[in-house]
Amino acid sequence: MSATETIPVIDLGPYLAGEPGALDRTAQELRFALTQIGFYFITNHGISPEKIRSVFEQVKRFHAQPIEKKMALKLDNHGTGYMPMRGNTLRTSTVQAGTKPNLNEAFFVKRELPPDHPDVLANRRYRGPNRWPADLPGFREIVVDYCNELERLVQKMVRLYARALDLPAVYFDAAFQDPQFSLRMTHYPHQEGPAVDEFGLAPHTDTSFLTLLAPNDVAGLSIRTQSGKWIDAPAIPDAYVVNGGQMLQRWTNDFFLATPHRAVNRSGGERYALAFFCDATIDWPIAAVPTTVGPDRPPKYPTTYYTDYMVRYQKRTYDLLADAQAAD
Repeated sequence: MSATETIPVIDLGPYLAGEPGALDRTAQELRFALTQIGFYFITNHGISPEKIRSVFEQVKRFHAQPIEKKMALKLDNHGTGYMPMRGNTLRTSTVQAGTKPNLNEAFFVKRELPPDHPDVLANRRYRGPNRWPADLPGFREIVVDYCNELERLVQKMVRLYARALDLPAVYFDAAFQDPQFSLRMTHYPHQEGPAVDEFGLAPHTDTSFLTLLAPNDVAGLSIRTQSGKWIDAPAIPDAYVVNGGQMLQRWTNDFFLATPHRAVNRSGGERYALAFFCDATIDWPIAAVPTTVGPDRPPKYPTTYYTDYMVRYQKRTYDLLADAQAAD
């Protein structure tokens, strides 16, 4: 395979250890990955394999519950809670028309905010309380701890993104001081297919600035390269898969890619996945950074705000929310 049809592996170890020159060297690797492929693996990221395994165990515990217990926590307008099997359809996809509902179920959590937080009290969109299962001791604590670790990792990684864009390393620091994130804990049943127009997760691009997909022994992810060829993402021990989404694309004026990808579980068994979608602070204006615009390269997108963008996206994507809104 050519370099542009192979998902690169980026070792974060030297950068995270503060080795001289490692910031800019790693940033150049990141620049290549995000301008040529849109996906990369990270190794030596500092998240322990034991912690990742413990979260996967919690995901299995959650999805093993009876459907009535899961539906008691059904997805709400904040984007938290349970989405049942075939509960979303990717109508927003630019690469797959007429898609059937996706063959997966998922549980979503966002930042854990205290009950007296001003945004919670105001019922601000996407800043509401998480929905936690009552009968799974330890579930909440393990998931919240994992999200906190990934948040800290993202806050270190955005300095690489800044340098990859020829910006000062601290350029994104303030924007990600209190980042907006969502952890999607997904269960994919086995598929023989894909059947015609049926996927575990249909071809799509993420909405996020950055997505971290946890290391997984059960493969199922495929990405579409810039040549239009679909390639399978290998299962690399202890390595996260990372990609950019539509917010990154807008922030970089299409300089960095939001690459289409899909998931099909042909493993013969069950597949579970942990995707952490991370964006800037909820009120941060997303507009093209200065190094991606010029006299011959005007901004392609208006200034974007997280809440407005996600309201439009989720209304079209999540059948459960669309049905609820239609009934209001």
